Amino acid sequence: MNIVCIGGGPAGLYFALLMKQANAAHDVTVVERNKPYDTFGWGVVFSDATMDNMRIWDPETAAEIQLAFNHWDDIELHFKGDVIRSGGHGFVGIGRKMLLNILQRRCERLGVKLVFEVDAESDTQYPDADLIIASDGINSRIRTQYEEVFKPDIVVRPNRYIWLGTHKRYDAFTFLFEKTEHGWFQAHIYKFDADTTTFIVECPEHVWQAHRLDLADQEESIAFCEKVFAKNLQGAKLMTNARHLRGSAWLNFQRVKCEQWSMFNGRSHVVLMGDAVHTAHFAIGSGTKLAIEDAIELARQFRDQGDTAEHLPAVLARYQALRSIDVLRLQNAAWNAMEWFEVCGERYCDQLEGPQFMYSMLTRSQRISHENLRLRDAKWLGDFETWFAKRAGLPLEPGQAAPPPMFTPYTVRGLTLKNRVVVSPMAQYSAVDGVAGDYHLVHLGARAMGGAAMVFAEMTCVSAAARITPGCPGLYAPQHTAAWKRIADWVHANSDAKFAMQLGHAGAKASTRVAWEGIDQPLPSGNWPIVSASAQQYLEGVSQTSRAMSRADMDEVTAQFVASTHAAVEIGVDWLELHCAHGYLLSSFISPLTNRRTDAYGGSLENRLRYPLEVFAAMRAVWPAERPMSVRISAHDWVEGGITPADAVEIAFAFKEAGADLIDCSSGQVSKQEKPVYGRMFQTPFADRIRQEAGIATIAVGAISEADHVNSIISAGRADLCAVARPHLANPAWTLTEAAKIGYTALAWPKQYVSGKPQMEAIFQREKAQAATAALSAVRAAEA
Repeated sequence: MNIVCIGGGPAGLYFALLMKQANAAHDVTVVERNKPYDTFGWGVVFSDATMDNMRIWDPETAAEIQLAFNHWDDIELHFKGDVIRSGGHGFVGIGRKMLLNILQRRCERLGVKLVFEVDAESDTQYPDADLIIASDGINSRIRTQYEEVFKPDIVVRPNRYIWLGTHKRYDAFTFLFEKTEHGWFQAHIYKFDADTTTFIVECPEHVWQAHRLDLADQEESIAFCEKVFAKNLQGAKLMTNARHLRGSAWLNFQRVKCEQWSMFNGRSHVVLMGDAVHTAHFAIGSGTKLAIEDAIELARQFRDQGDTAEHLPAVLARYQALRSIDVLRLQNAAWNAMEWFEVCGERYCDQLEGPQFMYSMLTRSQRISHENLRLRDAKWLGDFETWFAKRAGLPLEPGQAAPPPMFTPYTVRGLTLKNRVVVSPMAQYSAVDGVAGDYHLVHLGARAMGGAAMVFAEMTCVSAAARITPGCPGLYAPQHTAAWKRIADWVHANSDAKFAMQLGHAGAKASTRVAWEGIDQPLPSGNWPIVSASAQQYLEGVSQTSRAMSRADMDEVTAQFVASTHAAVEIGVDWLELHCAHGYLLSSFISPLTNRRTDAYGGSLENRLRYPLEVFAAMRAVWPAERPMSVRISAHDWVEGGITPADAVEIAFAFKEAGADLIDCSSGQVSKQEKPVYGRMFQTPFADRIRQEAGIATIAVGAISEADHVNSIISAGRADLCAVARPHLANPAWTLTEAAKIGYTALAWPKQYVSGKPQMEAIFQREKAQAATAALSAVRAAEA
C-alpha cells in the first residue's frame, strides 16, 4: 500500500514504522511541518502497560526509549505544609523531543520517507495514497475539512493552564497546591530527562482573571508562577519553549471526540489518529499513550485481516469498533480526573485534610479503587486507614490494624452506627391496608442480621391517599404503629443494626398498580383522588390528573407528617428520613418541572422549597433532639429546565439550616422526559458536591455494589454513608459477604450464623489465590 501520515507526532511516526516493519513493500511517508529533528514540547507521560505493549510490537524502539526514559512509581503531594507520598503507580516520562527523535531515527532505518517543512493543508495533496493517516493534532485540518463526516464534538474546558519546564529535579510525579488571595493554583510536575522537568500550572478561570493573568504576557506569567511556587522551587527558574508566542500563554483544554474516525474521499481512505480524533486531559497523562496505542491497534488489524488496499474498509471499521471502546473508557477516566482538578480549589482544598485530600486525588479518575491502592502501596493505605479510623473515633492499640473505612463507626447526634453501610428504602408493595406484616418482618429482619449498620423500611406513607399503591405501608393508624413496633423491636432484640423509617407522600404518583402489575400505571378500579404542587399527569395521557394543593390541603398533609412522626417515636425508630425526591408530593414542590404555582409556593427555588421546609420543621420539632433526621432529594432531574446539581447544593443547604443532619442524594424519577447517564456509582458525584459545597453530611446511593465502591466513597470524603439497594435484595447478608471478599475478618456475625463465617472467608481466600495464580501464568505465557 501507499501510506501517507500527515503529522509527525507519536501517532504518525509509530504507525509508519510499524507498517514498514511488518511489510517492507509498503510505501510509507510521514509529512511533518517542522524541520528535521526539530520539535517542541516538554515531557510526555505514558504508563508501564503502554511500554509493555511497545516491547511486543517493536522491541528495538522500546529498548531505545527505555534507555532514555525516566521511570517512577511514586506520586508526591505538597499540600498545606504536608508532603505525602504513595508508591506503586508506574509511570514513564520522556522528553517529547527525545521520543520523536527516537521514532524518526527508527523510521529512517526501516525505510520510511520523512518529509519535513511541508505543511499539508489537505488530503487532496496525496491523490496516489491508498491510506492517509491524519495525525495532524488537536487542530487537525483534515478533520476540519471533512467535519460533516467525522462529526467532532469539541468541548472547551474552563480551567486555564500554562505548560512550563524547570531544571529542578523531582524524583516523583509531584503535585503542588498553593493558595493565593484569590484562590488555589496547582502544579503537575514530572521529570523527563536527567535535568529537565515538566511543570504545568493550572487554575480556575475566575482565579486567573482575578490575578489579571489575562493581561500578562509570557514572561510576566512565568514570573507570577515562580512567585506562587517559590517555596518549592527554592530559586529554580521556570522556562517556556512556546516560541514566538503572542498574547497570553495560558490555554484552555479542549476535549475532542469524533463520531466517525475514517472515510473514503473518492481516491484514498482517510483515518484520524491521536489528538485529531480524541484528546484526554493531562491530569492522567494519557495523550501520548492514546496515540501510541491507536497506532498499535490499527497495525494489529492490518496484520489480522490483511494489509492490502482491498482490506481497508473492513480494517478501518473494525479498528474504530474496537479502539473506540478503550478510548472512551480512558476519556471518561480523564474527564473525571480533569473535573476533579477543575473543582478541587473550591470543593476539596479547604474542606479536606491532607491524607484524605491525597486519597481523593489518587482516586480522582475512578479507575483506581481502594483495594487497587492496597496492591500499589499497602503501607500507605494502611497508614491512611489508621488515620481515618482514629478520626472516626475508633481507639486502636499500638500495632493494631485499622479496619477498612466502610467498617468504621459513624456518630450523628446521639446515635452511633457500627459501620457506613445502610440498607436503602426499597418498595416491596406487600402491605395490606397499609399494615406491614410477616413479609416485612422477614424481609427487614434478614437484612438487619446481614451486617449493615442500619436498615431502612421502604417509604412509609402518612395517609391512605399518600400511598403509591394499595400494597404500600402506612403509618396513619394504630394498627400500623403496632405492626412497625413489632418489627423495630425484633430488629433491636436480634441484631445490632439500627432501624430507620422514611416518611413520604406519593402526590401525583399515588393510586397506581404494584410494580409487577404495571409500574406507574393507574389502578384499573378503585382509584382515589390525588394531589400535587400543581395539576399534572406523571404519565401524559395515562395517569390520573392531580389537583393542585390548597392551603388547607397543605395544612392537613403537614399534620399527617407530624402525626406519623409521633408514631415513629412510639415505635422506637432510631433514624427518620423525609422523602423529598422522585416526583412525589414534596419533590413536586421543589422541581420547576412539576411546580407551576403562582403563589408564595411557586416561582423561585426559595419559594418552591417553602412547603417542604415547613413540613420538615414541623417534624423536626416533635422528633427527639438526640435522634438523627435526613432528607432524600432528587439532586438532578436529568431534564433541561429541571433541578440541577447546582440547585441541589442550595436545596441541601436550606434543609441543613432547618436542622437536617444528612442529605440522602438520589436523582431523577421526576419526569418521564429524563435522560439519566448511568454507570457505577453514577449518583455519588451529587453526594460529593453537596457534602463539600453545602457543608452537610451525605448518603451516597445508586449503583454501589462492591466493598471497593463503599471504601472508595467513604475514604475520599465523597459521602459519609452508602445506601445499598439492589445488592441487598439479592443477598441480605451483602455486608458480611463483602467483608469476607476483601479479607476483613473482624466483622462480627450473628451468633446463630457464626459457624458459616470461616467457611465463607476460606472460599474467598481460595478464589483470590486461584485468580492470582492464573494471572501469573498468563504473564509467563505472554513473556514466553
